[in-house]
Amino acid sequence: MQKLKLALIYGSVREGRLCDKVVEWAKSEIESDPAFEVSVIDPRTFYQPLVSGSANHPALHPLFELIGEADGFLVVTPEYNHSYPAALKLVIDAVKEQWQAKPVAFVSYGGVSGGLRAVEHLRQVFAELHAVSVRETVSFSNVWEQFSGNAKPVASASRSIARMLARLKWWASALRTARAATPFMESPA
Repeated sequence: MQKLKLALIYGSVREGRLCDKVVEWAKSEIESDPAFEVSVIDPRTFYQPLVSGSANHPALHPLFELIGEADGFLVVTPEYNHSYPAALKLVIDAVKEQWQAKPVAFVSYGGVSGGLRAVEHLRQVFAELHAVSVRETVSFSNVWEQFSGNAKPVASASRSIARMLARLKWWASALRTARAATPFMESPA
């Protein structure tokens, strides 16, 4: 079976971001599943062209390509002010039809809520883009306690991401087959 191409997307561009540690944890969990081929998308790489607002900027072509080739997505996002970061919104809005008919899963982190409010907002945005959000999520409340120094997340986080990845794998495979049989079109003729 052909590997599923999974794009792992950073949600933050802040200096000293905790997102680096959470993404590395998620990436190691994903790589333990031989069904996935992982590519990483870091908004820092594309930030200036994204801010310029020009979709034709040559520096954005690799972003469009990575999103277009992906069979599914895993977004790692912090929660800022009860929502998701602006840099993540720039990545989402820069790309259009490449999101369509593909599944999206979420790993969130933050304070008491663990980033769940950010995920709920993202579900609405991705639904508008005709992407399918996976119900299962991984959420780290009081994240700095779980990722400080050499600390590792609790074992239940590994079980949670395994369940989420199993669901993501099913959706990615099913939708890849469906896109191959009948290309997705936003407005039927």
